[in-house]
Formats: sequence, structure tokens, C-alpha cells
Amino acid sequence: MYLKSLHLRSFRNYVDRQIEFKAKKTILVGNNAQGKSNLLEAVELLASLKSHRATRDRELVLDSASMGQVRAIVERAYGTSELSIVFRRQGGRTVAVNRENLRRQLDFLGVLNAVQFSSLDLDLVRGAPESRRSWIDGLLIQLEPVYLSILQQYNQVLKQRNALLKKIRQNQENSTESSDGEPQLKLWDEQLAAAGSRVARRRARVIARLAPIAQSWHRRISGETELLEINYLPSVEWTEDDPVQVQQAFLAKIQERRAIEQYQGKTVVGTHRDEIEFTINQTPARYYGSQGQQRTLVLALKLAELNLIEEVVGEPPLLLLDDVLAELDPNRQQQLLEVIGDRFQTIITTTHIDTFNHDWIEDSQILAVEAGKISEVLLN
Repeated sequence: MYLKSLHLRSFRNYVDRQIEFKAKKTILVGNNAQGKSNLLEAVELLASLKSHRATRDRELVLDSASMGQVRAIVERAYGTSELSIVFRRQGGRTVAVNRENLRRQLDFLGVLNAVQFSSLDLDLVRGAPESRRSWIDGLLIQLEPVYLSILQQYNQVLKQRNALLKKIRQNQENSTESSDGEPQLKLWDEQLAAAGSRVARRRARVIARLAPIAQSWHRRISGETELLEINYLPSVEWTEDDPVQVQQAFLAKIQERRAIEQYQGKTVVGTHRDEIEFTINQTPARYYGSQGQQRTLVLALKLAELNLIEEVVGEPPLLLLDDVLAELDPNRQQQLLEVIGDRFQTIITTTHIDTFNHDWIEDSQILAVEAGKISEVLLN
């Protein structure tokens, strides 16, 4: 797949800017806080409808505007598509494919695939479990767009169940008898088990596919000196990938923790408490890995994501690198640049163009970014 053009209007610090991508490699060069990462964020949103830098759409809209837009032309093996997302400061998005507005956001997904790698990705290793769940969910959404709907359904059930548990706890504290609390809770138990099993089984399957690819890359980057293992530690354990068995395991665990949930007034069993564990030579990387080991691990994960997406969708995804070369030592830099080659369309940000060797610069389109303005750099 190939991103041919990107049009940003009232997006972040861009007033109205059109970018035509003329080479497989694009280097965005400029000082910090000029808009380089904002451009990558726009591509990330087109691929996943999510941003790892913003939690609310109003953060994406130019300060002086009421709405912003990201539009792109994407070329795939089966044809060319136009993608568009409109963000409103007051909330509410409009997504469109080939200028046709879509009722369901999940119908937008799958046209463009991208893997982003930034310094923030070190949180995958040393951050809270939520960051690892968000990472695997983001990958799943690109591989299987319907997963977005499955995840939203689980989160809605979780929200409603938590509200009921909070009400039950308040009634108990006030010595108020509630005749309908327990029957209602059993209904939400069943829905949580059904939705949770769909989430957990998909997470387990994708980690099982990703792990050996990441292990292979990790061995190569570490010079065969370290063994990476990726373990899925679900809140609810099961032995067979069977919907009925997994749901029964959920219900049994919920019943086991019933008293604790009612005492705390919240759901303590479910996929929102899953963990993904990375170990290097059987040692948890989160606690004991050096910075070099953690960077190697994340690099291996990102390369594995590229491979897996290409394997599943049949085309290489885009690679977005947000000032990561400065985070890597020369050996890891060289490994990454060699792997990229001409296989993936790559957009990479940097503050210094001399980070790249002569061949990379010769093969790349170089764009200077300054205060939301973009200009092409022609080197002699």
C-alpha cells in the first residue's frame, strides 16, 4: 500500500497543508514542536482511528477553528481510495471513504495500515498494564476491524456492571435492601463473560502469532545473546480456545470474587485486568531490563507488527518513525534502516538530517517542517 497524499486542514498546528509523497521514504526534518509528530499522528488516525497522543478530539483541532480534517489518498493493490476524518471541537466525528460518509466507524478501518514507533513506545515495557493492553488492541483493530466493535461492547458492559456494583455497595452501606440487585447482576455477569471471552480469545491468538516473529527479530538484533518470551496473562485462565469453555471460566471466576466485587463496588474480573509479560532470559523486562534491552525489545515488537500485518492483509503497511533513531545506538539504527530498505513506505521524523547515511538521503523525499509549514528540501 502507498500513501499518495495527505491534506491537513485546521488539524493541530496546520492551517491548510497538502503533502504529496513522491518517494518510498520521506524524512521530516525540523526542530521540536514544529509539527512533525502531528503529521504522523494524522496518518495514525487514518489507520486506527486512535491517537496515542490525544484522548479528546478537541485536542486535534486548531485553536482558532471549530473543526479540523484529515484527508488522504491511499493506493492499494485493489485500487485507490480517498479517506477523510472530520473532527469537531464540541465532539463527534465524521468518517468517509471515497467521499461517502459511513455510519459505522469500523467500516473505515482496514483501508490504510500503519505501524508507529516513537520514544513513547518504551511504555510498552516499563509502563502500566493498560499501555500493553492498548498496544495489543490497536494491533488487533488493524488486523480484524470488527474487533473495535467487540471491544466497545465489552467496555459498555463493564461500565454498566460497575454502575450496578456501586449501587449495590451503597445500598449495603445504607442498610437498604435491594430486591433486584442480585438478579440484575447475574444478567450483567453473563454479558461480561460473553463479551470478555471474545476479547480474551482474540488477544491470546494474536499474541501466539506475534511472539515467534518478535523472538526471531530479538535474537537477530541482540546478536543471539538473549531470549525474548511474550506471555499473555489473562485475568481469567482457560485451557482450550472454545467460546463456551472460556465463558464458563469467566462466570466461575466472577462467582469466586463476588464478595470482593460487592465490597469494592467495581468489577475485578475481566479483560480490563489482563497483563502481557515480556521476559528476557526468563527475567521480567519491566523491572530488570536495561534501557538498551528495553529498546531492543520494543524494536523487535515493532518489526514483528510490520511482518504480521503484511502477512494478514497481503500488503506491507506504512512505517511511521517518530524521532526514534536518536533513541537507538548505532547498531540498532543500522539494523532498523536495513530492515526497512524499500520494502515499507516510511515516514520518519528527525531533528538532524545527518543521522542518515548518504544512500538513505539520496533515496528519500526530504521535507522541512517549521511552525506548521512544510517545504521540500533539495540537496545538491
